Amino acid sequence: GAGVAATNPAEGVRRHMSRTLFFTPSIAAKPPLSIGCLARIYAALAFAEPSHASQFLLTFPLPVPPPNTRRMPPKFDPSSVIEVFLRATGGEIGAASSLAPKIGPLGLSPKKVGEDIAKETKKDWNGLRVTVKLTVQNRQAKVSVVPSASALVIKALKEPPRDRKKVKHVKHSGNITIDDCIEIARIMRPRSRARHLAGTVKEILGTAKSTGCTVDGEDPQDVQQAIDDGEYEIPDK
Repeated sequence: GAGVAATNPAEGVRRHMSRTLFFTPSIAAKPPLSIGCLARIYAALAFAEPSHASQFLLTFPLPVPPPNTRRMPPKFDPSSVIEVFLRATGGEIGAASSLAPKIGPLGLSPKKVGEDIAKETKKDWNGLRVTVKLTVQNRQAKVSVVPSASALVIKALKEPPRDRKKVKHVKHSGNITIDDCIEIARIMRPRSRARHLAGTVKEILGTAKSTGCTVDGEDPQDVQQAIDDGEYEIPDK
């Protein structure tokens, strides 16, 4: 073997590489090769004799590894205004582990933000699942509630506060008035796709149906039909 390697330098390098990397010339002859494979080949050539390495490269030409084209992401600008939406339970401090992935990169403390959310939602949304919008600028977060139709319907029922951990699968079997539905529809109007307020009221009645409550003592679906029949007068705004 030594005699063959001495007379044929490329064969000597090939044998050295096959012992260390299980490499065969047939692999080098089949481009494209991965960056990792090329790195291992060039590392093995570095330990070979210079004349053997040059002869090997002449016999089995290898592609040049492409330059590193990755760029670092732009730096975070603290003065820019960023809005982050979170789901939270009113009046309760959320787990820092659930807040950290969203607000940690913005330079905010998950514990402090959780306390601010609990303070902001305790008065009007205690015990209700709501969507919270954080407006972040200069590492300061302003908390505001983005109410959903279901949260507004449950709030209109004026149910007593319950412990979520002890009382589960609560049935909202109360009653609201058509005026409550109209007020909720006015709040939800910017997010509604209905052309008129009456259509938004019918959307709220659908939410009341799924919640399980009644409207003026009747099934919300019957109230929807009554609106179509003109029995209820819904204002334009």
